[in-house]
Amino acid sequence: MVSLDFLDDVQWMNKRQLYYQVLNFGKIVSSALMLRKGLTVRTGSESPAVAVLSGSMERAFHRGDFLFLANRVEDHPVGVEEIVVFRIEGREVPIVHRVLKIHEKQNGRMKFLTKGGNSVVDDRGLYKQGQHWLEKNHAVRGARGFVPYVGIVAILMNDEPKFKCAVLFLLVHCE
Repeated sequence: MVSLDFLDDVQWMNKRQLYYQVLNFGKIVSSALMLRKGLTVRTGSESPAVAVLSGSMERAFHRGDFLFLANRVEDHPVGVEEIVVFRIEGREVPIVHRVLKIHEKQNGRMKFLTKGGNSVVDDRGLYKQGQHWLEKNHAVRGARGFVPYVGIVAILMNDEPKFKCAVLFLLVHCE
């Protein structure tokens, strides 16, 4: 059952303190949304940044690294050794891996195979059953830069609800 003990604190606050807390929380949320929207406009990507969730790219990125992404220009071909972010049908979370091989057909269509830098085998085991190659429409965007370990906060907030509450509490109560 959800604890409503925080309502006792709200009851003892005067209206000015309550408005101040609500406005502080609003500033935090609006700042985060503005930052995200700014990155969206700057990179041309609806999802301008992601946190690395696993160690599969250990040679290039570590768990918790924060990647900045940019949409791929349609004319720009995907190259071998390029780091791409791709989505697989049926999986919600995008995957960040390196292009291992490219297979170009005579009609100009290109397919590619990916592999994590720390993985022993290619990603065919991750693809949809019966799928052996990714096509250009699977590549959502490419990694354009990163900040080491900053994304660990996002991972902790996602994995540990109590940590998320603590961070929000500190953001609202610290002036």
